[in-house]
Parts: sequence; C-alpha cells; structure tokens
Amino acid sequence: MISIDDINVSFGGVIALRSVSVVLDATAVGIIGPNGAGKTTLLNVLSGFITPKSGAIVAFGDRLLTMAPHARARWGLRRSFQKEQVVDELTVEDNVRVALDPLRLPPAQRELYIAAALEFTGISHARTALAVELNSLERRMTELARCAVGRPRIVILDEPGAGFSQREVFRLQQVITGMHAFNRAVTLLIDHDVDLIRATCPKTMVLNFGSLLTFGDTEAVLTDDAVRRIYLGAEDVA
Repeated sequence: MISIDDINVSFGGVIALRSVSVVLDATAVGIIGPNGAGKTTLLNVLSGFITPKSGAIVAFGDRLLTMAPHARARWGLRRSFQKEQVVDELTVEDNVRVALDPLRLPPAQRELYIAAALEFTGISHARTALAVELNSLERRMTELARCAVGRPRIVILDEPGAGFSQREVFRLQQVITGMHAFNRAVTLLIDHDVDLIRATCPKTMVLNFGSLLTFGDTEAVLTDDAVRRIYLGAEDVA
C-alpha cells in the first residue's frame, strides 16, 4: 500500500501539485489526466527527482521522502521514462543487470533474477544481443525487464505504450498485468491509452490542474461524468 499525504509542489508561481492525498491500494494503479495535470510531477516526487514543499509518502511502512533517489532504487523503486533509456552499447542482459548493481547480490542469484526477468518479458532470445540491434518493442521490453528484475516494490511506467501498434500494446499489456504475480511489485502506470489502463489497472486516479479529481475502481472512474468531460470525452468511453 502507498499512502500519499498532502503533497504540494510548485515551480515559481506555478502550482504543479496541490494538496494531493490518496491511498493507492491496488496491485496496479492507472494515473491519468490532461496534459499538465501533474502526472509526471507526481512520479518525479515518488522517484526523488523533485522534493515537494510539504507532504509525506509512506510505502509498505517506509517513508520514501526521507530517502535519496539512489536509496529508493536500493529499497525497490524502479522506473521507466517516456523516452526509453536503453544503452545501445550494452547487451540486453547487461542493460537489465545494472538494476541489480546496488543490491550486492551473490552472482548466482543475480543471474537467476536476470534470466527470470528476460523470460517474463519474452526477450530471452535476445539476451546477448547488443541493444542497438533491437527493434522498438524489444527495447521497451528490455526496460520492462530492468524494472521487473529481482524484487522491486514499486514499478513506475511513464507512457510505455506510446507509439506502438495494437499488437505490440497487447504484449505490453500482458507484461504489466503479470507484474504483481511475477515479483509482487505495485505498478503505477501513466498512459494516454485508456484501453491499456482499463486492461491492466484495477484502480485509477485522475489528476487535473495539479489536484486529485478522483480515485477508485477503473471502470467507475472512466465512466465518471467529470472525468469524461474534463479528460476523456464521452465518445471515448462509450
């Protein structure tokens, strides 16, 4: 469970997050809202890239805001970004291995974790390939394997489905849906693809102008009149 309490963030005179409080109590939570709603800002607060003016975040009994970003990574927070961060000069397995570097695991355990993550994401066949040789879906799956490897507690995905075909998004959907069963992590997913959110996230929160508009069961949220009017448009969820 992740408890977010009274988070406030501003940049100069611009309020990016205003008194955001919510308890995220699902295995996967969608985060949606119009452009500029504060979605990525919230993820940056969780990741430690932005320090809020006030508030607290407690995840699984631990206070995240007291930890430096590298300490959060060691604790079990993993993240992908809108622009994929795969290193071309490394092999697929080495791209995944770097996520385990801070954990000081025995070599045999490290290799078991890597093999399991590659199998889970369906890219075992490319284990020794250089990342520069991969197609766009394989690169995204390499990122997801890096997020999934080992025993993460929170996996943050920022628009992983952007630019992919329906078939490729279905592959992403399978991995995201299976994440909790694979490693027990809670997934936080930002994506403009409402169908992907609906298929993968039991619960969804909506931000609007930096404030929490609503949070609840995904289907109820996506059919809420205020959400339809402000973000989705009635025709998108008919």
